[in-house]
Amino acid sequence: MSKLFVISAPSGAGKTSLIESLLENSPLKNLKLGISYTTRAKRENEVNGESYFFTTKYEFLEMSKNGDLLESAEVFGNLYGTPKKWVEKQLDQNIDIVLELDWQGAQQIKKCYPEAITIFVLPPSKEALRKRLNKRNQDSEIEIKNRLAQSKNEIINGSSFDRLVVNDNFESALNDLILIINHEHEIPKERQEIAETCLNLLLDQ
Repeated sequence: MSKLFVISAPSGAGKTSLIESLLENSPLKNLKLGISYTTRAKRENEVNGESYFFTTKYEFLEMSKNGDLLESAEVFGNLYGTPKKWVEKQLDQNIDIVLELDWQGAQQIKKCYPEAITIFVLPPSKEALRKRLNKRNQDSEIEIKNRLAQSKNEIINGSSFDRLVVNDNFESALNDLILIINHEHEIPKERQEIAETCLNLLLDQ
């Protein structure tokens, strides 16, 4: 039986790097990353059809109106959506799918597929999140401030996900994801407690 996983996180928490390593290291050979439509501009290192399906706002709205998107959301002024037929085709072929979405998209997926497993990746602290955003050198100072301001709302919504994983140590976080993806094994109690502690600290900040 194929499974649908949705992984979300605040910008800069490291979910993209974790997902890339997950796909390389997962013991499940039929695991595949979903590709979303987006109206945002393509970055230099991105390829259309691999990173995203880049499209115009008009085309995106037409797809949404026609019911061609499984979920859609507006994030920082850009539209994102998951192709419904593409996901359904993979699941029908017994391929497990990992969707990298924001919390809004994850909640929409959960409504369509209650059996989907939602996973939220937490940063160890707000300061660590700030450092990671600066280090990746993709956003302006204003954009970084906006992302940090938005992160608490994302974490509040992510706290209700099926699983919480804290990216305090990359290898530990990756192992947690592999355990969850591989037959939904529970992560060690110690790691669960660390995630809960980080969640409480982030919500207090």
